Amino acid sequence: MDFLRLALDEARKCTPSPTAFCVGCVLTASYPSDSSKPVILARGYSRELPGNTHAEANALTKARQLSQRELAELFPDAPHPVDIDTVLAHADIYTTMEPCSVRTSGLPPCADAIIAARIRRCFIGVGEPDDFVKCEGAQKLKDAGVDVVWLSGLEKECLEVARMGREQ
Repeated sequence: MDFLRLALDEARKCTPSPTAFCVGCVLTASYPSDSSKPVILARGYSRELPGNTHAEANALTKARQLSQRELAELFPDAPHPVDIDTVLAHADIYTTMEPCSVRTSGLPPCADAIIAARIRRCFIGVGEPDDFVKCEGAQKLKDAGVDVVWLSGLEKECLEVARMGREQ
Protein backbone atom coordinates (compact mmCIF):
# COMPACT_ATOMS: atom_id res chain seq x y z
CA MET A 1 0.00 0.00 0.00
CA ASP A 2 2.99 2.30 0.59
CA PHE A 3 3.89 2.34 -3.11
CA LEU A 4 0.28 3.17 -4.03
CA ARG A 5 0.39 6.09 -1.58
CA LEU A 6 3.56 7.29 -3.33
CA ALA A 7 1.72 6.96 -6.65
CA LEU A 8 -1.06 9.14 -5.22
CA ASP A 9 1.59 11.76 -4.36
CA GLU A 10 2.66 11.64 -8.01
CA ALA A 11 -0.94 12.02 -9.22
CA ARG A 12 -1.33 15.17 -7.12
CA LYS A 13 1.46 16.78 -9.19
CA CYS A 14 -0.71 16.63 -12.34
CA THR A 15 -2.03 19.75 -13.95
CA PRO A 16 -5.80 19.12 -13.96
CA SER A 17 -7.48 18.72 -17.34
CA PRO A 18 -11.19 18.69 -18.24
CA THR A 19 -10.53 15.90 -20.76
CA ALA A 20 -8.14 13.59 -18.88
CA PHE A 21 -7.55 11.96 -15.51
CA CYS A 22 -4.74 12.79 -13.08
CA VAL A 23 -2.93 9.49 -12.52
CA GLY A 24 0.24 8.63 -10.65
CA CYS A 25 2.53 5.65 -10.97
CA VAL A 26 5.50 4.06 -9.19
CA LEU A 27 7.65 1.41 -10.87
CA THR A 28 9.58 -0.92 -8.53
CA ALA A 29 11.87 -3.90 -9.08
CA SER A 30 13.23 -6.71 -6.93
CA TYR A 31 16.46 -7.66 -8.69
CA PRO A 32 18.62 -9.74 -9.10
CA SER A 33 16.45 -11.99 -6.92
CA ASP A 34 12.69 -11.75 -6.47
CA SER A 35 13.37 -11.95 -2.73
CA SER A 36 15.41 -8.72 -2.89
CA LYS A 37 13.85 -5.66 -1.29
CA PRO A 38 11.91 -3.67 -3.93
CA VAL A 39 13.70 -0.59 -5.24
CA ILE A 40 11.92 2.35 -6.87
CA LEU A 41 13.04 2.51 -10.50
CA ALA A 42 10.94 5.49 -11.54
CA ARG A 43 7.83 7.51 -10.80
CA GLY A 44 5.50 9.22 -13.21
CA TYR A 45 2.31 11.21 -13.50
CA SER A 46 -0.07 12.22 -16.26
CA ARG A 47 1.18 14.96 -18.60
CA GLU A 48 4.56 15.07 -16.82
CA LEU A 49 6.54 14.63 -20.04
CA PRO A 50 5.75 16.43 -23.32
CA GLY A 51 3.16 14.98 -25.67
CA ASN A 52 -0.06 14.29 -23.70
CA THR A 53 1.65 11.48 -21.81
CA HIS A 54 0.24 9.09 -19.21
CA ALA A 55 1.70 8.16 -15.83
CA GLU A 56 2.68 4.57 -16.62
CA ALA A 57 4.30 5.47 -19.94
CA ASN A 58 6.24 8.27 -18.23
CA ALA A 59 7.56 5.98 -15.48
CA LEU A 60 8.65 3.43 -18.09
CA THR A 61 10.31 6.15 -20.19
CA LYS A 62 12.21 7.44 -17.15
CA ALA A 63 13.28 3.90 -16.16
CA ARG A 64 14.64 3.31 -19.66
CA GLN A 65 16.65 6.55 -19.38
CA LEU A 66 18.57 5.34 -16.30
CA SER A 67 22.29 5.16 -16.97
CA GLN A 68 24.42 2.08 -16.32
CA ARG A 69 25.90 3.88 -13.31
CA GLU A 70 22.42 4.60 -11.87
CA LEU A 71 21.30 1.00 -12.46
CA ALA A 72 24.47 -0.33 -10.80
CA GLU A 73 23.81 1.90 -7.77
CA LEU A 74 20.20 0.72 -7.53
CA PHE A 75 21.15 -2.95 -7.92
CA PRO A 76 24.69 -3.41 -6.52
CA ASP A 77 24.31 -7.21 -6.28
CA ALA A 78 23.23 -7.62 -9.91
CA PRO A 79 25.60 -8.87 -12.60
CA HIS A 80 27.07 -5.97 -14.56
CA PRO A 81 26.29 -4.43 -16.89
CA VAL A 82 22.70 -4.23 -15.67
CA ASP A 83 20.18 -4.58 -18.49
CA ILE A 84 17.02 -2.49 -18.02
CA ASP A 85 14.89 -4.98 -19.94
CA THR A 86 15.94 -7.74 -17.54
CA VAL A 87 15.21 -5.50 -14.56
CA LEU A 88 11.75 -4.65 -15.96
CA ALA A 89 10.95 -8.38 -16.14
CA HIS A 90 11.36 -8.32 -12.32
CA ALA A 91 9.29 -5.15 -11.94
CA ASP A 92 5.95 -4.27 -10.42
CA ILE A 93 3.95 -1.21 -11.39
CA TYR A 94 1.68 0.63 -8.95
CA THR A 95 -0.86 2.90 -10.56
CA THR A 96 -3.65 4.95 -9.03
CA MET A 97 -5.98 4.08 -11.92
CA GLU A 98 -6.38 1.11 -14.24
CA PRO A 99 -3.93 1.42 -17.16
CA CYS A 100 -5.63 2.62 -20.33
CA SER A 101 -6.46 0.21 -23.12
CA VAL A 102 -7.53 2.91 -25.61
CA ARG A 103 -6.18 6.43 -26.22
CA THR A 104 -8.41 9.02 -27.88
CA SER A 105 -5.19 10.85 -28.87
CA GLY A 106 -4.06 7.89 -30.97
CA LEU A 107 -0.98 7.32 -28.79
CA PRO A 108 -0.20 3.74 -27.67
CA PRO A 109 -2.18 2.58 -24.61
CA CYS A 110 -0.38 2.13 -21.29
CA ALA A 111 -1.54 -1.50 -21.02
CA ASP A 112 0.39 -2.22 -24.24
CA ALA A 113 3.53 -0.52 -22.87
CA ILE A 114 3.34 -2.55 -19.64
CA ILE A 115 2.95 -5.78 -21.62
CA ALA A 116 5.81 -4.89 -23.98
CA ALA A 117 8.08 -4.15 -21.00
CA ARG A 118 7.28 -7.62 -19.58
CA ILE A 119 6.25 -6.13 -16.21
CA ARG A 120 5.20 -9.05 -14.03
CA ARG A 121 2.58 -7.43 -11.76
CA CYS A 122 0.31 -4.41 -11.89
CA PHE A 123 -1.20 -3.05 -8.67
CA ILE A 124 -4.23 -0.84 -9.31
CA GLY A 125 -5.89 1.66 -6.96
CA VAL A 126 -9.19 2.09 -8.83
CA GLY A 127 -10.78 1.04 -12.12
CA GLU A 128 -11.02 3.65 -14.84
CA PRO A 129 -14.57 5.04 -14.99
CA ASP A 130 -16.22 5.40 -18.38
CA ASP A 131 -15.86 9.23 -18.35
CA PHE A 132 -13.96 9.25 -21.66
CA VAL A 133 -13.62 5.70 -23.02
CA LYS A 134 -14.50 2.16 -21.99
CA CYS A 135 -11.30 0.87 -20.41
CA GLU A 136 -10.33 -2.78 -20.57
CA GLY A 137 -6.72 -2.33 -19.45
CA ALA A 138 -6.83 -4.78 -16.53
CA GLN A 139 -8.34 -7.50 -18.71
CA LYS A 140 -5.80 -6.83 -21.46
CA LEU A 141 -2.98 -7.19 -18.91
CA LYS A 142 -4.44 -10.44 -17.52
CA ASP A 143 -4.86 -11.86 -21.02
CA ALA A 144 -1.15 -11.16 -21.63
CA GLY A 145 -0.09 -12.94 -18.43
CA VAL A 146 0.46 -9.91 -16.20
CA ASP A 147 -0.67 -10.53 -12.62
CA VAL A 148 -3.25 -7.81 -11.87
CA VAL A 149 -3.83 -6.94 -8.21
CA TRP A 150 -6.68 -4.64 -7.21
CA LEU A 151 -5.70 -2.87 -3.98
CA SER A 152 -8.54 -1.99 -1.63
CA GLY A 153 -8.83 0.93 0.71
CA LEU A 154 -7.79 3.92 -1.40
CA GLU A 155 -10.34 3.73 -4.25
CA LYS A 156 -12.22 6.89 -3.20
CA GLU A 157 -9.01 8.91 -2.82
CA CYS A 158 -7.61 7.61 -6.13
CA LEU A 159 -10.80 8.63 -7.93
CA GLU A 160 -10.97 12.06 -6.25
CA VAL A 161 -7.38 12.82 -7.24
CA ALA A 162 -7.99 11.47 -10.76
CA ARG A 163 -10.85 13.95 -11.25
CA MET A 164 -9.03 16.95 -9.71
CA GLY A 165 -10.17 20.26 -11.13
CA ARG A 166 -13.34 18.85 -12.69
CA GLU A 167 -16.89 18.99 -11.47
CA GLN A 168 -17.96 15.56 -10.29
